[in-house]
Amino acid sequence: MDYQCIRVYRPADYRGVGAIQIARPEVRNALSLRTMEELVAACETYEQDATIGCIVIHGNEGAFAAGADIREMDEATTVTMLARDQFARWERLRQIKTPLVAAVSGFALGGGCELAMLCDVIVASDTAQFGQPEINIGVMPGAGGTQRLPRAVGKSVAMELVLTGSMLSAHRAYERGLVSRVVPVEYYLFEAFALAEEIAAKAPIARRLAKESVNKAYSLFLETGLEFERKNFYMLFSTEDQKEGMSAFLEKRMPNWKGR
Repeated sequence: MDYQCIRVYRPADYRGVGAIQIARPEVRNALSLRTMEELVAACETYEQDATIGCIVIHGNEGAFAAGADIREMDEATTVTMLARDQFARWERLRQIKTPLVAAVSGFALGGGCELAMLCDVIVASDTAQFGQPEINIGVMPGAGGTQRLPRAVGKSVAMELVLTGSMLSAHRAYERGLVSRVVPVEYYLFEAFALAEEIAAKAPIARRLAKESVNKAYSLFLETGLEFERKNFYMLFSTEDQKEGMSAFLEKRMPNWKGR
């Protein structure tokens, strides 16, 4: 695939590790449909490579991914969102059997937070900030945020983040169990690569089945929750508030909510 939104490489000196960098710094690595398609395609390519035992996904120091690309949804309706089926890409990513490590620095918001949570382990820099600010533009998380976040940080903290759009610092995210390690920003990527190399060195079949088993610990009822979340997410594209929220975001002004 001719990658335009990501950079795919193998970090030197880290055996068995494949890396994918989200490379849209001009929009804080916003996750456009093409970006997600390229990301999934790169992961699926690595999946077929027996020399790769772990995949690291990262952005840059300022942003892992600051959310979805709002320009692609500004004029969308419930019908167009259903027809687009953008979450099919997320489902393909969820089926990747090779362990995924998210190396997060700076903003991991909205879809960026959901992408990090979709990975198996999160390594964060001390500047990382996690959040689901969709409420500020008249919608709600749609790629697993309302389902994975409560499982990671508990109902109360998740509800606060989802209903206020506030952010969780790296250290508080570590305290709540959302991330496994927090290191200074200048080391976060090396820490992720080192962890990925350690994972890649384990027995391939055991590694695959262990990942599957840990995911089963909380995913047995996740399917139903994800379906419910997506239905409500799509329904919001029938509201005037969604149009107003996204227009206000793009026009850099405060939204005027109508409640309809």
